[in-house]
Amino acid sequence: MTVRVVFADDSYLVREGVAGLLEATPEIELLATATNPVELHAAVAEHRPDAVLTDIRMPPTFTTEGIDAAKRIRTEFPETGVLVLSQYIEDDYAFDLLSDGVEGLGYLLKERVSQVDELIAALQAVARGGSALDPKVVEGLMARKSSQESSPLLGLTEREREVLQELASGRSNAATAKALFMSERAVEKHISSVFQKLDLVHESDVNRRVMAVLVFLEATGGAGTHPPTGG
Repeated sequence: MTVRVVFADDSYLVREGVAGLLEATPEIELLATATNPVELHAAVAEHRPDAVLTDIRMPPTFTTEGIDAAKRIRTEFPETGVLVLSQYIEDDYAFDLLSDGVEGLGYLLKERVSQVDELIAALQAVARGGSALDPKVVEGLMARKSSQESSPLLGLTEREREVLQELASGRSNAATAKALFMSERAVEKHISSVFQKLDLVHESDVNRRVMAVLVFLEATGGAGTHPPTGG
């Protein structure tokens, strides 16, 4: 699957470096680059890409322009997936991005860009309408969860929390089984248990996965500290 991509970052060095990386990747067709949300929206409207790769912090305020652009693109061009890049683990921003639905959205740390296979897999996932959440962001959310006594996740076993963490990272049952050294059947049993404990047994198969991730994010999405301004 070749993914047609538009990439946005205000930093010239980052933009040129990542663009060169994408252009050298057979699985990716880079259609255009942008330096700000206005250029990004125009490029998406013109090219209708399969996926957008965008920095979370862009002009003019260098705060949540990438999040706002992602939401707008998903609303106006639902066939286009969006993968947001961040320099820092900003779990409250991740919650903001995914709170209205996880389909076609991803949140990745910039350090993953050099790991081409992971970047390609994330772009392919959002282009298909799936989701991709950086494992380090998930770990941060899980750490915050452990300090919240009222969390609906407290009833999960350690193994169930590990499976839910993989689920929130956008991994399939097969990938989860491989990562946790389990059988796919065992993963399915743990997921079924998670659904029951989170009171999602009456939802459809697709909705249960989406809602489990949202419960996870909502339970860990309280007040947090923001890193210094910068892309």
